[in-house]
Amino acid sequence: MSIGTEGKLLLGLSHVQTRLQKRQDQWLAAHGISFKEFQVMCALSEASTHSLKRIDLAEKVGLSASGITRMLLPMEKIGLINKEEGVRDARVSLVRLSEAGERILADAEKSFTQSARAFMKSLTEEQRAALATLSRVVLQ
Repeated sequence: MSIGTEGKLLLGLSHVQTRLQKRQDQWLAAHGISFKEFQVMCALSEASTHSLKRIDLAEKVGLSASGITRMLLPMEKIGLINKEEGVRDARVSLVRLSEAGERILADAEKSFTQSARAFMKSLTEEQRAALATLSRVVLQ
């Protein structure tokens, strides 16, 4: 295989991401949500108005416009989120976390924190800090 050092590094990072997502999916299943749904809920919770345009939400969680639409439909159906018309432009729909979604997110955050600690337990504090720094640099 002649993908070089950088290619091998990217494949390794992809493998880490896959394992992380699978582990988070397992932990969050107890709350009836997936890791990607958890990411959507966190993005909505952290937004200054607690709502986001679908396209902005898609960008935050790494999905396409159609991908976020497909994800939001069942989330709305089971009451995790609400869609609202934009105040200035009725063609723009906003997505907001529902009260039920807020409760589930609060519970899921505890499981997520436990899982994150378990996932990172093999790293020293220094390694965690280095990983955080490298992640910020790579994502810029």
